[in-house]
Amino acid sequence: MERLISVLIGYVFGLLQTGYLYGKLHHIDIRSKGSGNAGTTNALRTMGWRAGVVTLLGDAFKCVFAVLLVRFIYQDSHGDMLPLLSMYAGMGAVLGHNYPFYMKFKGGKGIATTAGLLLSTTNAWMVLICLCVFLGIVAGTKYVSLGSLVVVIVYLGEIIYLGQSGAYGIAQNYLYEMYGIAAFLMVSAFFKHRANIKRLLSGTENKLSVGKSQ
Repeated sequence: MERLISVLIGYVFGLLQTGYLYGKLHHIDIRSKGSGNAGTTNALRTMGWRAGVVTLLGDAFKCVFAVLLVRFIYQDSHGDMLPLLSMYAGMGAVLGHNYPFYMKFKGGKGIATTAGLLLSTTNAWMVLICLCVFLGIVAGTKYVSLGSLVVVIVYLGEIIYLGQSGAYGIAQNYLYEMYGIAAFLMVSAFFKHRANIKRLLSGTENKLSVGKSQ
């Protein structure tokens, strides 16, 4: 039951669509602009740097806050599995972000929200590694989608590395669940980026661009 509750808490937090709400404040429906996606990249491309930064931070920290709430609720009763419940909360936040019921299940692609889970479940070195990988790929290719896809693979590797090195201090069966969730998030990211992957393979993917600030 605690797993389901953690997912539901995450989903509720994930429903906060930062890019969509930011656009509405400026009389713009982000779903009708650019790629039609409610995430950071489309906000950046269609509404400018300010919108991109606000969307990134909002979408990342809604996951962080979901994880913190789950930890607060279960720190006394389920202290032996808090890292796992954090992963379930993060998964719920990504699902809420990607498939918000009030937007006809048309949300973002979950990368910024997954970044919030990265902040919540790894350490500073692992965050720095992912950040350097992402920035390096985007700077070198101008493809945000490629950087995002590589980072979710790296995140899965980091979770497995930290788990096997004993960093989480939980039972092995809980670790396997954590690995499974991280793998699910990776597959989910690839699924949401399937059109981007086709364009990357055909050489027609959109490169990073910044719209007029709103």
